[in-house]
Amino acid sequence: MQYLVVIALIAVVYFFFIKKKPLRAKKKHSKDEEKLQSSDLVECAYCGTYAEIGESILSNNKYYCSSECVDKA
Repeated sequence: MQYLVVIALIAVVYFFFIKKKPLRAKKKHSKDEEKLQSSDLVECAYCGTYAEIGESILSNNKYYCSSECVDKA
């Protein structure tokens, strides 16, 4: 009987304090549609260089590092 109480206590501690809660199911969005901060880096769809979101250009749901890359794409 004491063993069951100890096992139950360990299980309660494990589930409440140690085990991470499962992530909520996200709606099906692409990685680019997640909330991004202005300091996050994104890859240019044309040349592959990385630029901050605040400095990049969004065109046709793709990020570009400069207007030259937008024109070439």
